[in-house]
Formats: sequence, structure tokens, C-alpha cells
Amino acid sequence: MKKIGLLNGPNLDRLGKREPEIYGSKTLEQIVEETGTLGKQLACEILAYQSNHEGALIDKIHEWSDAGFSGLIINPGGFTHTSVALRDAVIASGLTTIEVHLSNIHAREDFRHKSLISGIVQGVIAGMGTRGYEFALRHLAEAS
Repeated sequence: MKKIGLLNGPNLDRLGKREPEIYGSKTLEQIVEETGTLGKQLACEILAYQSNHEGALIDKIHEWSDAGFSGLIINPGGFTHTSVALRDAVIASGLTTIEVHLSNIHAREDFRHKSLISGIVQGVIAGMGTRGYEFALRHLAEAS
């Protein structure tokens, strides 16, 4: 069974409360539950983690890499646009990684158009709401 990490960055613990017109009404707990259910159907074990702290996210990537995980779904939140350290951790992990954003970051404020993560991951899914997590998981489940 493939192990896939589901990593969510800052403020994603506020989903369902924070700007539902942009991010939707589902909570992070609901997204994790739905992703885990789909994971079982796809013979994947999903381990989820969320933090508002950059170093904690980096530590989790290292941990999952060392534990032999086969993939990573990452929604870096605000760190998308600012964190070279998170980018470096993804590169160093060797994990097949898909970047997910609930909103279309390219249709928002100018500072959100640039992702430091996008250039080093296998794929990016933006603007598809919570379905982006599903699409990312389906891809990773099929990847060798």
C-alpha cells in the first residue's frame, strides 16, 4: 500500500470559517476525511498534517521522506509565495509531489501569481476547490 502525505500550510486550519467565498465551506477535517476514504479505495494510506509553522512543515516532509512515502500532496498556503526553505525540503525529499490550491492563485492578487513550489513539483492543481486534492491523489495512486 502506497503511503502519501497530505500536507497543508498556514491558515488552512481555518477552512470553513475563513473567506468561504474564496475557499469554500468544507473544513480541513472534512477534506482529510474525504481524501482518506478515497485513499482506501485506491490502495493508498493517507497521513495528513497541517501547521502554521514553516519549520514544522519542513520537518514533516523530512520525516515522510525518511519513512519511504511514495508521494506528497502539498497546499503550502501563504508559504507558496515566500518559502525557499519549504521548496528546498520538497526537492530534497525526492517525493513525487503535487501542489494544490483551492482557489486559482493566478486570478487573484499579483503577489499570489508566483509560486516558489510550482517549478519543482510534478503537477499543480489550482482553482478546482477541494476536488484538487482528489485529482492529486488519483494521480499519485496511479504513478509508479
